[in-house]
Amino acid sequence: MRTFELRKFVAPEFVFGMGARHLAGRYARNFRAKKVLVVTDKGILKADLVKSVIDSLQASEIEIEIFSEIEPNPRTENVMQGAELFQRTGCSALIAVGGGSVIDSAKGIGIVSSNHQHITEFEGVDRVRIPSPPIICIPTTAGSSADVSQFAIISDPTRRMKMALISKMLVPDIALIDPETLLTMPSDLTANTGVDVLTHAIEAYVSNASSPITDLHALESIRLITKYLPLVMQQPDNPEYRAETMLASLHAGLAFSNASLGAVHAMAHSLGGYLDLPHGLSNALLLDSVIAYNYPAAPEKYDAVGRIMGMPGSTGSSERCRSLQDHIRSFRVSVGITGSLGTL
Repeated sequence: MRTFELRKFVAPEFVFGMGARHLAGRYARNFRAKKVLVVTDKGILKADLVKSVIDSLQASEIEIEIFSEIEPNPRTENVMQGAELFQRTGCSALIAVGGGSVIDSAKGIGIVSSNHQHITEFEGVDRVRIPSPPIICIPTTAGSSADVSQFAIISDPTRRMKMALISKMLVPDIALIDPETLLTMPSDLTANTGVDVLTHAIEAYVSNASSPITDLHALESIRLITKYLPLVMQQPDNPEYRAETMLASLHAGLAFSNASLGAVHAMAHSLGGYLDLPHGLSNALLLDSVIAYNYPAAPEKYDAVGRIMGMPGSTGSSERCRSLQDHIRSFRVSVGITGSLGTL
């Protein structure tokens, strides 16, 4: 008989489906926004993904400012520049159009603007006192799940490290999750963010803070990303396959936002902060080694991961652990992620 420990589950409102981004104007109007800051990056602007969002906002007669000075592994100065623009131009809501770097930056801009403190003051757990202005997130990758999480990761270049900000105040007000935004993703970004999804789901599933609720989301995420990421790599223009990877990312985000993560992300954030490495790539190259280290502590759960990924057998053993490691390595190689940390 299972015993159920007390567990809290936090999630934002979200709309999932093709064309969801076109609802941006309606939701901004629901928040009584007169002027919004659209946070994005230069790559997203070039891909023209922001235009449909702007059209939706203009149709709702909402004024717009655009802030696109966001880098991969977003830095404290990016957040502070965005907050200064938000306040100076009289914006009252934020719309993030982009991947994890953009969404985390928008979260940072929001809490800096409402609390009038430097972003470094919010490092840690529950350090945010005053809620952010409304944030609408439109993710353009199937990977970070920042659009549904209570986390934000910001790089502090002065310390060469990444800060983790964790607070219910960082949960977006709504996520408009539109698989159409994935159709312009390059293959390397698709692979890196896809294996990030897998890492989120596995780490949430084996976490000490997991629950039957997070387990449901984590296992479904593993099933979906294992099946559909290789198919997306072969047919990147297939909207059905893209939608399934986006759904996998959503499930993983709901899992890890409430069960937290583990050693893979702890080391990946350290590597990213110190060496400015792509986050998803760091996760991909660390995952199998962390599984080897952690397997003896949770063999039944790791065996369940293996079964979901299509491996036979059900008994925990050193051979089973090695097989799972090999399977993880083969999976990442199959989507084009080769090499090792030593080659970066």
